Amino acid sequence: MHPLTTKFTTLMNIQSPIVGAPMYYATTPDMVVAVSGSGGFGFIAAGFESSETLRKQLRYIRSKLNVAAGTPIPTGVGLLGWILDKTEVSDDPRIPAVLDELPAAIWFAFGTNLGKYVEQVRAYDGKRETPHKTLVFVIVNSVEDALRAANEWKVDVLVVQGTEAGGHGGAAAPPLLNLLQGVLDAIPDGPVIIAAGGISTGAQIAALLALGASGVVLGTRFLFTPECMYSDQMKVVLIDAGLNSTARSLAFDEINRTAMWPEGIDGRAIANNILVDYYKEGLDLEMRLKKADEDKAKGKTDRLVIWAGVGVGHVKEIKGASEVLWCLHEEMVAVLIKFAQLQ
Repeated sequence: MHPLTTKFTTLMNIQSPIVGAPMYYATTPDMVVAVSGSGGFGFIAAGFESSETLRKQLRYIRSKLNVAAGTPIPTGVGLLGWILDKTEVSDDPRIPAVLDELPAAIWFAFGTNLGKYVEQVRAYDGKRETPHKTLVFVIVNSVEDALRAANEWKVDVLVVQGTEAGGHGGAAAPPLLNLLQGVLDAIPDGPVIIAAGGISTGAQIAALLALGASGVVLGTRFLFTPECMYSDQMKVVLIDAGLNSTARSLAFDEINRTAMWPEGIDGRAIANNILVDYYKEGLDLEMRLKKADEDKAKGKTDRLVIWAGVGVGHVKEIKGASEVLWCLHEEMVAVLIKFAQLQ
């Protein structure tokens, strides 16, 4: 792998500025091992998992990456603020359990007060017998979000997520290029800034680095891997998808029975009969759920919720996550070299 140094690779002590996104029901510990073990940085997704499950996943990753006990693991854990609002006041809090396993980073997204969880991480680290700073990542979908995370919460990394991103994000988020430029202009000397949303090629990564990002987050691109949790049936749908095959809608979460996200957050997925039932036919939720359940029982994909970003149309084959990262990195480097030769 050709070396490439950015603020992000220096901060994380990695070779490639590529991050594997924490995708619940998609990212697996083996995907994280492949990404982090190949020079990038992988995150697991906590989702609704118990503390014990998260401990087991992190210990598995530690073992596979041959990281000694008591040493930080070159991986991170993605946590959702609105779920933490429930778990952190329960008898099974997630944050202490995760931090006790020494991940290098923790990622917060989609909550009404993420700042209190950032403070909790800082306080936990401050009480460690052996010094360790957990790097804090926060997703932002607006310049205002970015300013708050940078100036009030003092996060280490801003994940600037555009509307093109698959899965969940800000319903009103601007396109990535515009949002990234806005954040860079507003916070020229703040936290490390990495870009997310619709990124599937090395050339796109190079373009974002040229714009000023220090790294990128890829989710959809890693769905096209054997390490991804998606079924083979779902991966066939992804391979057949084009650049106009996705849409953002709350209807996906209604069918997925996960319509409890904070106001202003929706999800991007493969556009299918879920949207036809909702927008064209105007069916009530009970009937839409009935149709979706019947199709699923018959093995049909017409009403499956398959989260994916707009970059889905650029990929047409399944490859191992390690190979995907290596190929993207080399393509990125080749394009950057070509940029440097422009007169």
